[in-house]
Amino acid sequence: MIKQNLTDPALISHLDSIHKDCMTMFVMADGQFRGAFYNGTRMVNQMRAQHHLGILETLVLGQAELCAALLIPTMKGREHLTFRYDVNGPAAGFCVEADSTGYVRGHLLQNQIPIEKPLENWDLTPFLGEGTLSISRLGEGMKEPQMGMVEIKYKNIAKDLAWYFAQSEQTHTAFNTGIQFDSQGRVIGAGGMFVQAVPGAGGKSKVSAQTESSGAENKDEIAEDLIRRVENAFRAMPSIGKWFADGGDMEDVIYGLFREFKPAAVLERNIVFDCPCTLEHYVDAVKHLPKAELDDILAHDAEPIRITCHNCGSEYEITKDMLRN
Repeated sequence: MIKQNLTDPALISHLDSIHKDCMTMFVMADGQFRGAFYNGTRMVNQMRAQHHLGILETLVLGQAELCAALLIPTMKGREHLTFRYDVNGPAAGFCVEADSTGYVRGHLLQNQIPIEKPLENWDLTPFLGEGTLSISRLGEGMKEPQMGMVEIKYKNIAKDLAWYFAQSEQTHTAFNTGIQFDSQGRVIGAGGMFVQAVPGAGGKSKVSAQTESSGAENKDEIAEDLIRRVENAFRAMPSIGKWFADGGDMEDVIYGLFREFKPAAVLERNIVFDCPCTLEHYVDAVKHLPKAELDDILAHDAEPIRITCHNCGSEYEITKDMLRN
């Protein structure tokens, strides 16, 4: 990837004043729930710089990239994942990727998104419309990816992703993302959280330890009560984008929001917007075109040949001598 530098002095100064980008993974309720909380402010700004996005486009793709980052903790071993949203609204959708090594990348299916009047709020529903959400996973050693798909229900990226897990993987999962803009349209805070019930974790004694005063009488009722209370705590989360914009850290939210479930942070890791594309990759790809097509390029195309990576916006210039060698 050809990295675009952030050049706005006010934005750079602000980013230097807040907590670093980082993902904290945690468990709670005796291991029956797992989660991750991610400060992705710099990631979203890098994504925006790479694709030269406006405010609406940043909001759509930024939420998608934050969700993709939150999917990394769900990966098993070495894995690559594609999260796609295809809709009939003005935004058309997006295709984003996440890799277990810790990077996310991706693009909008429509950039720029057409709008008929100035934005009045941050509700993306009018721009998304009906369609499908799909996730494909390619694990180490797999020859073909495993893919699941659901119809979009909420026209809300985070809620529809939770709906996917409920329908496709039958797991109670919640996602929340937030992006905070300042009065000049700068992204000054961005992040997300996911919480998921761990299938098969814990027995009745462990569940009861978390619900001893709930009044529930059997195992199913106890489990449902625990899920309900975790969901209620999750809904009480402050605006994530504003939280990070104001300099908030992750542990205050994790240990405050879920204190009754005795959360424990288990891992921190860096998640960044990055792309493994290189000039050499594209030179090799053009060289391996059918001979007639390559000959036509060498004979008629302007030089240098410019190729843009749709996942990160990097533009590569290829000379014809590179293709002849």
